[in-house]
Amino acid sequence: MHESAQKFLNLNHGKKIFAFFGAMGAGKTTIIKAICEVLGAKDIITSPTFTIVNEYGIITGGSIYHIDFYRIKKTEEAFDFGIEEYLESGSYCFMEWPELVEGILSPSTVNVRITVDENEQRILNFE
Repeated sequence: MHESAQKFLNLNHGKKIFAFFGAMGAGKTTIIKAICEVLGAKDIITSPTFTIVNEYGIITGGSIYHIDFYRIKKTEEAFDFGIEEYLESGSYCFMEWPELVEGILSPSTVNVRITVDENEQRILNFE
């Protein structure tokens, strides 16, 4: 998984804002966890479904933000917790369930669509 995460980062060199789309169980958190580990996260990477935002420190300094919009009902709620501060921080931001906030995301956001084929293999498409 770490090899795939490194390839993901290489393919998206210089990009820091990622929106992960996929059905429940598609592997969004698992993929984000592997990417964060490759980036040198020194904290335990978990799903932020209930906390909405997890911040992970990086060994070299700085932070990674892992945001989950699953429990958000209105776009305004994203502004209530300061989404713009995370997105403008210059840090890596990995977002799950971003459908509700697509309209406020920068055009430079990398949209990652995860599908699961009939053999349970994950297919990632970048936009």
